[in-house]
Amino acid sequence: MSNLPLIVFLICFVLMFVLRMPIPTGMIAACTMYFLVDGLVKGNSFVGMVTGAEGQLHLVAQKSIEAIFTNQTIIAVPLFIFAANVMNAGKITEYVFGVCKGLVGRFPGGLAHVNVLASLVFSGMTGSAVADASGLGKMEIDAMRAEGYDDGFSCAITAASATIGPIFPPSIPAVIYSMLTGASVGALFMAGMMPGIILAVGLCGYIAIIASVRKYPKSAPPALVAYLRYVFKAIWALLTPVILLVGIYTGVMTPTEAGAIAGAYSLLVAVLVYRILDWPGLKQVLMDTVKGTGNVSIMIGAASAISFIFAKEQIGVRLGNWIMGFTDSKVVFLLMVNIIILVLGMFVDTSVIQLVMIPILWPVANQFGVDIVHFGLIIIFNMMLGLSTPPFGMCLFITSGISGTPLKNVIREIWAPIVVMLIVLGIITFIPESVLFLPKMFQLM
Repeated sequence: MSNLPLIVFLICFVLMFVLRMPIPTGMIAACTMYFLVDGLVKGNSFVGMVTGAEGQLHLVAQKSIEAIFTNQTIIAVPLFIFAANVMNAGKITEYVFGVCKGLVGRFPGGLAHVNVLASLVFSGMTGSAVADASGLGKMEIDAMRAEGYDDGFSCAITAASATIGPIFPPSIPAVIYSMLTGASVGALFMAGMMPGIILAVGLCGYIAIIASVRKYPKSAPPALVAYLRYVFKAIWALLTPVILLVGIYTGVMTPTEAGAIAGAYSLLVAVLVYRILDWPGLKQVLMDTVKGTGNVSIMIGAASAISFIFAKEQIGVRLGNWIMGFTDSKVVFLLMVNIIILVLGMFVDTSVIQLVMIPILWPVANQFGVDIVHFGLIIIFNMMLGLSTPPFGMCLFITSGISGTPLKNVIREIWAPIVVMLIVLGIITFIPESVLFLPKMFQLM
């Protein structure tokens, strides 16, 4: 009987996905049912149920509000969401794509290489895979379609390259991980650089092979003078990641302040420099930012309630004792974590994985002596892999939807990029220095 509230909670949590409920609503509903049943078990009556649940719900509500409104780190999330929306609405993405095309479009499979490089550059501005896939994605897929690339291949490369966004700094998932574990945001940002670059190189290697097999075309190199003029015009957009990263790592600004600077700078560039964002466009940007921020905030609040439940039920302690009884090898533990997150990523939204699983897994990882920054990059990379993994990878649905390509065609082409991503995941999991040497070099840890 003592486990009844937890059983009810888990049943409600599963039903949330089966019934396709909005994720924040489902999380809150599952938590509410837990507290009601817990009150019933302890009070043995309806009055006892309500009275017992009331006190716990009040405490959790207070903790949830504190998590959302008093955590300075989490304030960076809406700021980066705003910056991403401005860049997409202001068509700054077109300048990023144009510059990258001039650099690598001349190679066989050139536009696919452009796709990856543009995602790497754009990731230094927004920190969002969804913003990359929906912003750059349509432009990249349309350009590749016009030059004869297979639609499924174009969508698959776009989906895979978009996952670089939250790995390479700045990164919204890194900010949330910092909030959940207390890890340094600056160290997490710096640690994400090499995994992002390694993934980009790996995807380009795959593109080079497939382009030679399928005889994909290369773009004509631009005239040097015209290209330099274009780069000069685009430099205002390309300065965004430079300002962000230099500002953070020189100590001039915190990651939260960098988010504010990114939003303000992108707005100035879109309105005053390029003059491509009007008042109706700005209103839409603000509406999209409010919606995105509200969704994230509700989930963070609900995650605080779930963390309270897990702490109360000692889920982390139980899991830790079970794993420690099963193995004392850090390598085996990290392999188990990767398998768990990979499987969950095939079916569960990445935000749920991060907000629910990190409070459970991090204390266990700490017992095994795993570095907090290293563990964060493993989790973040794993979650991004989930965005491109069938059957419910968000980036697969986005690229399929914006291009009109049947989802089955995208899924058929995504398996090879997934293998590349798994290889990179293995590198960053079992060679910690591939993640940690930059933060150590800059004395961030």
